[in-house]
Amino acid sequence: MLITKLKQILSGQFIRNVGWMGVAELINRIFRLVTTVTLARIFSPEEYALMAIIYTTLEITHVFTVRGGIAAKIIHAAEKNIKTICNTSYWLNWILCGSLFFIQCFVAFPIAYFYGKDQLIFPICTTALNYLILPLYAVQLAIIQRENRLKIIALCNISQAFMSNLITVLLAIFGLGIWAIVLSIILNSIVGVVIISMNYTWQYPRHFSLDNWQEITKFSKNMLGVELLNKLRGNIDYLIIGHFLGLDILGIYYFAFNAGLGISINVINSFTLALFPYLCSVRESPKEFRRCYIKSLKIIATIFVPLILLQSSLAPFYVPIIFGNKWTSAIPILIIICISALPQAFSLATSMLLDAMNKTHITLYIDMIFTMIFTVAIFISVKWGVLSVAIAVLVSKILILPIILKIAQKNLRNYFVTMQLS
Repeated sequence: MLITKLKQILSGQFIRNVGWMGVAELINRIFRLVTTVTLARIFSPEEYALMAIIYTTLEITHVFTVRGGIAAKIIHAAEKNIKTICNTSYWLNWILCGSLFFIQCFVAFPIAYFYGKDQLIFPICTTALNYLILPLYAVQLAIIQRENRLKIIALCNISQAFMSNLITVLLAIFGLGIWAIVLSIILNSIVGVVIISMNYTWQYPRHFSLDNWQEITKFSKNMLGVELLNKLRGNIDYLIIGHFLGLDILGIYYFAFNAGLGISINVINSFTLALFPYLCSVRESPKEFRRCYIKSLKIIATIFVPLILLQSSLAPFYVPIIFGNKWTSAIPILIIICISALPQAFSLATSMLLDAMNKTHITLYIDMIFTMIFTVAIFISVKWGVLSVAIAVLVSKILILPIILKIAQKNLRNYFVTMQLS
């Protein structure tokens, strides 16, 4: 009976896409494990903190590019408008990415001043080159997602993971410090251009045009806001801990996140990457639409929940063996942060449902409330140390989950009624 149920859950194109992304993420995690072990044994806690600051800066500005609302609009667009949407998106990406290049170079100076580390300026400016590469393949990447051909994206992710982690490990061994991270970030984007261009041919528009840009921005603005809030929540604890508790404590916290929640969230993000285009493709069929959403929740409950609980329970054993005894103080933090992925997984799946129903404004409102709760909780908890911050992260995510599930259920009912009347 249990086997039959699992077969029903794990069937169809959606699951094949999830499977491809899951395999890619598994291989990526193997490569990242080697990198994490290498850096844990070579980097000091302060170097880990500097790495966290560089990644935080890049992640927040990266919101407006590939994973932001423009790519989501290409996936969501009606077939008759897709050519115009893609051409306009191409130029919008160049405008956004060019602006972000200069913005990141500018903010490198106040960031370095905030932490009292002038050596951060040049690495942060160098990683900004990433934005001048992304428009070369951003549209193609979104079209591939729209067509549910996630096998190509999975193969691209595997290639990027192999090359970037190899470069990181080699350069770290040769003593380049945080530049091992910086150079691998640039290489990662170059590999993306090559792989996507080899697997999808798209004619770049020859003439500058912003036709239907209002349609794109109207849909995208809410998703961009949601993505920005996600990145803010994902990184504000680093900024607060680094400022109030010091870089050494930030290094321990970032290690716990990277070895704990980082693994779980990457797997969950791979799942939601496959979920959104599939929900968009079946949104005209209420029965199939609801079935896909319920199926996604079942997958989270039957696969992700046991894996996350297993990982957190084994942390006291694998952390000292794999990463070294100097990181044992991070184990309680790692366990709590890892468990916080459970409510986050259900929340992300539900957000994808609302976005596919074109209810991006509701997702934005929920995220605004969540971000305020999250930020206040971090500011208050930091007074009692880094472990209290980890507990605040977990409690905040648990509190928001029933709210978003209730709102999604109500909107799903209204969506069915609307579809039946139309």
